[in-house]
Amino acid sequence: MSLDRIATLDLATTRSVIQLNPDAVDIARRRDADRRRGNIRGPLHGLPLLVKDNIDTGDRMLTTAGSLAMTGAPASRDAPLLAQLRRGGAVLIGKTNLSEWANIRSSRSSSGWSGRGRQTRNPHVLDRTPSGSSSGSAVAAAAGYAAITIGTETDGSIVSPSSHNGIVGIKPGVGVVSQQGIIPIAMSQDAAGPMTRAVEDAALVLSVIAQRPVDYRRALKKDALRGKRLGVLRGQFTGYSEHTDACYERSLTALKECGAVLVEVDISSAKELRESKVEITILLHELKACLNAYLRTRPGLGVKTLADLIRWNETHAAEEMPYFRQERFEQSQATRGLRTRAYLEARATALRLSRTDGIDRVMRQHKLSALVAPSNAPAPALDVIDGEKYLGGSTQPSAVAGYPIITLPAGAAFGLPLGLSIFAGAGSEGRLLGFAYAFEQETMARVVPKFLPTLTLP
Repeated sequence: MSLDRIATLDLATTRSVIQLNPDAVDIARRRDADRRRGNIRGPLHGLPLLVKDNIDTGDRMLTTAGSLAMTGAPASRDAPLLAQLRRGGAVLIGKTNLSEWANIRSSRSSSGWSGRGRQTRNPHVLDRTPSGSSSGSAVAAAAGYAAITIGTETDGSIVSPSSHNGIVGIKPGVGVVSQQGIIPIAMSQDAAGPMTRAVEDAALVLSVIAQRPVDYRRALKKDALRGKRLGVLRGQFTGYSEHTDACYERSLTALKECGAVLVEVDISSAKELRESKVEITILLHELKACLNAYLRTRPGLGVKTLADLIRWNETHAAEEMPYFRQERFEQSQATRGLRTRAYLEARATALRLSRTDGIDRVMRQHKLSALVAPSNAPAPALDVIDGEKYLGGSTQPSAVAGYPIITLPAGAAFGLPLGLSIFAGAGSEGRLLGFAYAFEQETMARVVPKFLPTLTLP
């Protein structure tokens, strides 16, 4: 059914799947045979799976981060998280498109565009952005192309597309899921996580891919929010869209109806973090180091370093850079390592602003169980040439801190989904899933995609 739905809808409209697994049908048949013999491999037995095309698959499919420069040879082995999904019984049916290089190549790239996969589209309204960088994974989950999809996030790449496509997305804390075998941006912020249509599915998948065995489903209770103190964020997190703000107010009412105690709070360091350059300084330094290390694990490619990649893109600019360039790559190549003062000072400042003076302080001062904020604005119009308009979001503090965050459907404006984000400190994945489940069961706010070609506004 998944392959039929992809053939019917995705190839002509949403373009979320960058490559189908040529062995998928054979694997599915073997899973069916296992089931008939009573051999159930795990909790995901037989479920169709799509993973983002920056996650290594040791099979006949390519792993490219959407780049034509990476098509010379497949990866030699599965990333550990994929190996765990296969052991859990999931059937990998393909790879999903993404914002090329997870949106780190250029500062004005179009979300969901890659040289290899071209432009992914939002299934709710096709001329609106799917957001990114886990664009294809979000679209595929929303459109029902697979029961399970996996995305990755450095800052916003799971949360933003999940919100724009009306699904659940959780970025676990850095290190909860192995980063090995994933084309990197930054070791201090990268994390892979589930993108699904329901909180229970996200909890199940995270239980399978986590490095430490945890059954996150135990936290899923309808009364999980009762008596819990939640910090309500406004300030830097609201005011950029009246439609988002109206949905947020309705979400706060629903949280109170779930029994939560709402406390108006402020992350005093959020403005300084947003206005500083510490995050991009960290990302550019870590990108060069991490990507060079990753490329050494990929024999058979024509590029071995970031410098090689920059030269390859220049040589193949007509195919790879028709709309935007690679200034972020060039800035990263100019960095001088992870022992420089520029990097070390940026990292120390980032941890102070996001953790010590940020999330940790506000949660301790107000005795909070979690913080809540709107995920972002309604999906803006696609603009491949200049990049789509960005109004605001909620991910930076948790992203820079390396802490978990979850978004889930909270409503819609003009048929475009809107999300609620919930985040907290290290090790809070189970708690966040429990709170999200209680909110989900109270609101049932998910919007089913209609594949509209454009919005018809009054």
